[in-house]
Amino acid sequence: MAANPKVLDIRGQSLKLNSAADVTPLLEGYDPILVEEIHLGGNTIGIEAAQEFAKFLEKTQNLKIADFADIFTGRLISEIPDALKALCDAIEPKSTLVEINLSDNAFGVRSVEPIRNLLQHNRFEILRLNNNGLGPEAGSVVAGWLKKSAELSKANGLASNLKTVLCGRNRLENGSAEAWADAFAEHGTLVEVRLPQNAIWTDGIKALAEGLSKCPNLRYLDLQDNTFIKDSSKAAVDAWAEALPKLPALETLVFSDCVLSEDDEDEVPALLQKFTEGSNQNLANLQLQNNNLKASTFKFFADSLESLPKLRRLELQWNDVEDDSEGDIDTIRQIMKQRSGKLLLEEEEEEEEEEEEEEEEAAEEEEEQAPTKEAQRTKDEVDALADIMNKVTI
Repeated sequence: MAANPKVLDIRGQSLKLNSAADVTPLLEGYDPILVEEIHLGGNTIGIEAAQEFAKFLEKTQNLKIADFADIFTGRLISEIPDALKALCDAIEPKSTLVEINLSDNAFGVRSVEPIRNLLQHNRFEILRLNNNGLGPEAGSVVAGWLKKSAELSKANGLASNLKTVLCGRNRLENGSAEAWADAFAEHGTLVEVRLPQNAIWTDGIKALAEGLSKCPNLRYLDLQDNTFIKDSSKAAVDAWAEALPKLPALETLVFSDCVLSEDDEDEVPALLQKFTEGSNQNLANLQLQNNNLKASTFKFFADSLESLPKLRRLELQWNDVEDDSEGDIDTIRQIMKQRSGKLLLEEEEEEEEEEEEEEEEAAEEEEEQAPTKEAQRTKDEVDALADIMNKVTI
């Protein structure tokens, strides 16, 4: 009998699964009718093995999470489409599906076709597509399929279920940014969008501002390491200045490494100035590392933090801090401290926070293990008592 009959999890075992015979032992003890999650990552799966998993998946009735991240390492590019098709076709009809994870598989243009029906026809909520080597061509295709799914839902009188899209490290570039913007706008239901490290520049960032402004419930947005200002054009900064007031639910905004200001200018980016109008009062986490921000921006935050009453985390590392900004920085730090919040300005502060988080995680892990240790002590005591009783004679 499986330890948890609802979760089939073989992650991180570095198994090379080529045949049905390789897969059969992994499925023993699991009733597909009971399984709600399947996690296959950290193993490499060939065509026949994928088809065997697919037979199992076809029998599931309550599947919620299909985690197929990192399952093709070392496979030939000719193997991936058939293996991927078997898995995706098996779960495409599942109306219970909530989350799909296909991250860390090198699809590119050559292997992306098998996910078409799954993206177009299954009304899931969460899509994870990080580090898939999509590029602008495959990125446009995938975005087009997502847009089609929203159109099909509307045609059937249904609102979209899509809430979360994670598609980082894919070099989507400007070539696919508009397609993604159109898909987001068509759904209009996005709560979380993460598109970091995609080499998207000014025009693409502008298009995303227009598309995501149609998602008023957006709470988490990450565009880290994409470029807002290119060749002195501030069109993207201005576009986001218009978009932010349309996103009143926003809680986390990650615009680090985005070139929000130019090297030779000391100005407050227009999109930040919108905060003083009370456009994003739910914002709790604002990350603006490495954006050429200078004295005027530090003064802006010192004078305007009351416009962000829920802000508890402000990251400003690797910007241009001058001596004449020290007073403003002290003011910001004091305000954040009064809120039990945190200003991160120096690399050392970030390292200290990481150490604190590691200590907290270690403490939590030890606390979780405590009952196990106590149970072991109890077992040892019981065993010792049993040994004593065995030696007693009447």
